[in-house]
Amino acid sequence: MNSEEKKEINNDSSDEILTIPNILSFFRILLITPFMILFLNGQYVWAAVMIIISGLTDCVDGFVARHFNQVSNFGKILDPVADKLTLLAVGIGICILTPEVITVMVILIIKDLLMLIGGIALIKNDIQPPQARWYGKVGTILFYISVCTIVVLKVFGIEVPYLSVILLSITVATMIFALVKYFLLFLDLITNGSNQKKGE
Repeated sequence: MNSEEKKEINNDSSDEILTIPNILSFFRILLITPFMILFLNGQYVWAAVMIIISGLTDCVDGFVARHFNQVSNFGKILDPVADKLTLLAVGIGICILTPEVITVMVILIIKDLLMLIGGIALIKNDIQPPQARWYGKVGTILFYISVCTIVVLKVFGIEVPYLSVILLSITVATMIFALVKYFLLFLDLITNGSNQKKGE
């Protein structure tokens, strides 16, 4: 168990709510409504702008939280909730426009549900859920890249044989890899958290 994972058990994060990272996470949630309105009305460029802004704030809030000591218990819950709600909104819109991404969305929903169940189990054992790891972020980035590329090709009527299949396959593989890594992390945290309680 490395030092980063030990900190997940012996967490000393702040209980503050109105931090800059949390405000940015709230902002990401608010962006979902204009995104859906724009997307469903065929204004794909402006809808994409909403998602780009959302993605940028996602990167910024993590940087601020880590480098300016603004990590909070509330933020550890709010940040992934904002991510999942945004991904769900994007996925619904994309599935309406491009049905071939439904498989990826199903896998994404299953992955997020399993992670949510795992997070609840950690909380019940008085263990703080882990912050997002690099493999989770990579999966999210690939999801955005894949669906945005597919939508652009669809909107402009550009035919690139097998590109959609390749992009979606890579995205699915990355999501499965992230799920396995998070599962191993979950087991490690649960096991070491239980051992720590026995030691007390």
